[in-house]
Amino acid sequence: MTRSGRPKAVLELTEAEREALTRWARRRTSAQALALRSRIVLECAGGVPNKEVAVRVGVTPQTVGKWRARFIELRLDGLADEPRPGRPTSVTAQQVEDVVVATLESTPRNATHWSRSKMAARTGLSASTIGRIWKGFDLKPHRAQTFKLSNDPLFIEKVFDVVGLYLNPPQGAVVLCVDEKSQVQALARTQPAFPMMPGMPEKRTHDYVRHGTTTLFAAFNIADGTVITATHRRHRAKEFITFLNRIETTVPAGLDIHLVCDNYGTHKTPAVTSWLARHPRVQVHFTPTYSSWLNQVERWFAYLTDDLLRRGDHRSVQALEADLRAWANAWNEDPKPFIWTKTAEDILQSLQRLLQRIKGEGH
Repeated sequence: MTRSGRPKAVLELTEAEREALTRWARRRTSAQALALRSRIVLECAGGVPNKEVAVRVGVTPQTVGKWRARFIELRLDGLADEPRPGRPTSVTAQQVEDVVVATLESTPRNATHWSRSKMAARTGLSASTIGRIWKGFDLKPHRAQTFKLSNDPLFIEKVFDVVGLYLNPPQGAVVLCVDEKSQVQALARTQPAFPMMPGMPEKRTHDYVRHGTTTLFAAFNIADGTVITATHRRHRAKEFITFLNRIETTVPAGLDIHLVCDNYGTHKTPAVTSWLARHPRVQVHFTPTYSSWLNQVERWFAYLTDDLLRRGDHRSVQALEADLRAWANAWNEDPKPFIWTKTAEDILQSLQRLLQRIKGEGH
């Protein structure tokens, strides 16, 4: 005999509940946990089996069963996280929603973002309660990240070109990510630093004296992580061509050279174009505008900045350049290639989701 399983309790919604759940599920700025739970309940209310609901929303059947049961028992209040042991909470689901929505969709008077004290004054809840709500919904109003969308008309073609080199590099060729870290400053602190001691971090003055600048040219080999470098006091097409000559003589003659570069003006001058025509084994692949994150050498520059430059103390450009060369040589003794995993399709889908959030599509 086929087992039919334990019969499930009927899940029916009132008009008010359906309206609230739909609002929570569709609002693009809703906390993701609440939106997901709302979609689960709405699907279950339509008579869809738990297994099918799980497939539709991308969770396990056990998760569907959990929130179905919680809603049947506690209704809308059941979609909040379970209360912890101790005194019962006095904060209602409506108050929690109000805090979340206000945090995501408004700003306080005379301020750019909410603080716990400002939100507490607005809602009448304690600052610690506001903090717990924000933590529960992973909201961090004090933090912000920057971004810049590319306006390159050939954005898609360039993404496929560069990512294709990373994931499927051509046979008999070397792929090098090339860029310049310009205006690297030789900075000397005005007073000696106090060394780190148990219970006390290193202390250094905030002010410094400038002793000139240099530019670091680098070509990062995506296959083995080695780097070709050079320093120049100026940052022109002339210096870039000098660095191209260094690359051309360093890479064995039997290999083609593919360079990933950004759209900086010195990379596209007539002199550079003429040099490339005279060296046909060198091919340049440009990243889209405002897309330095596609160039792997930028990650290498970040390591250099953290390890050497951020807390460096250099009293001359010569000393700075000597340290840059020493750091690059030490890197090449134990190079570490970066593992690129995102396909061009993955990147374009991520950007599409970002654009939908910005434009409010589907809201």
